[in-house]
Amino acid sequence: MDYEPPFMKTYSDLFGESEQVNIPLVVDTCRNNNDKFCEVPLIDLGKLNVEKGIREAATKWGFFQVVNHGIPQDVLESLMREQMIKVFHRPFATKCEQHFVNNLSASSSSGYRWGNPSATSLLQVSWSEAYHVFLPDLTSMDHDTPLRSSLKCFATKAGSLAERLAEILGEEVKMKSGYFRENCFPNTSFMRLNRYPVCPVPSKVLGFLPHSDSSFLTIVYQDNVGGLQLLKDGKWCVIKPNPQALLVNVGDLFQAASNGVYKSIKHRVLAAEKEERYSVAYFYSPSYDTMIESHGVGDSASLYRKFSFREYKQQSDKDVKELGDKVGLSRFLL
Repeated sequence: MDYEPPFMKTYSDLFGESEQVNIPLVVDTCRNNNDKFCEVPLIDLGKLNVEKGIREAATKWGFFQVVNHGIPQDVLESLMREQMIKVFHRPFATKCEQHFVNNLSASSSSGYRWGNPSATSLLQVSWSEAYHVFLPDLTSMDHDTPLRSSLKCFATKAGSLAERLAEILGEEVKMKSGYFRENCFPNTSFMRLNRYPVCPVPSKVLGFLPHSDSSFLTIVYQDNVGGLQLLKDGKWCVIKPNPQALLVNVGDLFQAASNGVYKSIKHRVLAAEKEERYSVAYFYSPSYDTMIESHGVGDSASLYRKFSFREYKQQSDKDVKELGDKVGLSRFLL
């Protein structure tokens, strides 16, 4: 199929090396073991007094699911359909040459990405493709009106939901009232549309490498295929898909701002084994000049030095370029 990225051709040398040096499997038996599904907290936002449950989930898990979240199911399902047909099922050459958003500036962070161009072993390969969409770029999208409408609707409602959740979490750790309204805007956040093609060697590579998110909060809608895992108590466990729920996870910025109270947990995605997988993620992020400062609770000392989001992004990009991975918050420990 002409829309598939050339994974096997691109990484053929790495597959040859893996046979020679007997690289171990990158996944464990939890792929099909229902006993290892994570019981991620499920919170019904339609009920009263949900604040305690949200804060406990962010503290103990760093992940939680929400239902009655305010985003209509038909919007989510429409976005998935548009994502599959309009975005990813275009010829690979077209995807590499053209973004589905028009007239991107040279400085735009929007763009199409697949695999890992700097991979030197199969352990560094992500068997997936994605579109990063910086939200201001949607204004230049003058085609595929249903897709634009779905993206804008999801982004608007996900942004409102993220602000609501962030205010609840921020109040508990004594963050300034209105901090998120003053620093996080629709034009500072972004979305990522993800596709995980069926992989012929799913035990040798991952769909997406282990990472934490460089945001305050991330809101994800995924299909029913599954494969998302989080690192809990030193073990990888599968998050069972819930078609009625959105998945929310704490990002690095909230871990720093909460002085480690809320946890930005590493997560990864298994390579798709039998059926391609789709998801869409909204990253609730501040302006680059926003200062991130640890808010110690009680007598606790600050764990992290004060830094701007710009500095954090620049340091992360530098680490990825030089080391192949994001070092993250440990760079900013006091």
